[in-house]
Amino acid sequence: MDSGRGRLSIDELAGLGGVSRRTIRYYVQERLLPPPLGVGRGRHYDESHLRRLLDVKAQQEAGWSLDEIRAGRRQAAGGGVELPGPQGQVLARSTWRRLELAPGVELHVAHDIRLPAPGRLNEIADWCRAHLPRNPEGEA
Repeated sequence: MDSGRGRLSIDELAGLGGVSRRTIRYYVQERLLPPPLGVGRGRHYDESHLRRLLDVKAQQEAGWSLDEIRAGRRQAAGGGVELPGPQGQVLARSTWRRLELAPGVELHVAHDIRLPAPGRLNEIADWCRAHLPRNPEGEA
């Protein structure tokens, strides 16, 4: 991300959101995400796109269809998604970024955590991947 202006490329948005570039384009086409900012080669995304992407993913994980998400049938609450619980209770569900580091090892980071530098989460994940054992038994 361009730290001076808060700009994300489509690759950075896809990486932070845990989806493909194709998914980003599809979500924009389906009006689940706002279109990128700027024009031509200057097109970019920002933190609001990332927050919306993470909300869409959380809603999908909660079992909502893209049509339901698009229609706004879910309400954000405290950075998460409200889910209907038993006897009409509302359960808050937070949104997390999940990165697989090695077989059986995942890194989970709350979406609202601000890292010291943009792209730092990917750097941390890359470092962990390089230093964690590749097989489930833990042998190098």
